[in-house]
Amino acid sequence: MTTTTTSKSRAGAKTNVQKAAAVVAAVFVLVGLLGFIPGITSQYDQLHVAGHGSGALLLGVCQVSILHNIVHLLFGIVGLALARTAPGARSYLLYGGIIYLVLWIYGLRIDMQSAMNFVPLNDADNWLHLVLGIGMVALALLLTKKRSTAGTRNA
Repeated sequence: MTTTTTSKSRAGAKTNVQKAAAVVAAVFVLVGLLGFIPGITSQYDQLHVAGHGSGALLLGVCQVSILHNIVHLLFGIVGLALARTAPGARSYLLYGGIIYLVLWIYGLRIDMQSAMNFVPLNDADNWLHLVLGIGMVALALLLTKKRSTAGTRNA
């Protein structure tokens, strides 16, 4: 009877990649919500729908707009949905990380005062995107790499 109970609890248990994806996704949802809270977002009166003219700063550092906050919320919600399965969690972390690395490059290449900066991004956002991208890709790869079985050496 304990074997059946153990099997059932293991079958319902979340993998490490699912847990990591859920945490990352939850942080994105939290960041998206915090971007709409005056005080946590400084210069809240300068929060615009989109564009480089939005002067609002999340935690006084990262430039945000309504669009930017909504993107964080949606990215987090998608991540929570994908974290329900191990392959979905891996995909979220891997491809989400790649997206953030592309955003980092995009942010480095554009003129911050141009219409191309529609999200908007600043230097703090750019470097955060690099860290997020590397971290998400690393989690996807490290938490899902195949482990060699020790028993095959003895055979």
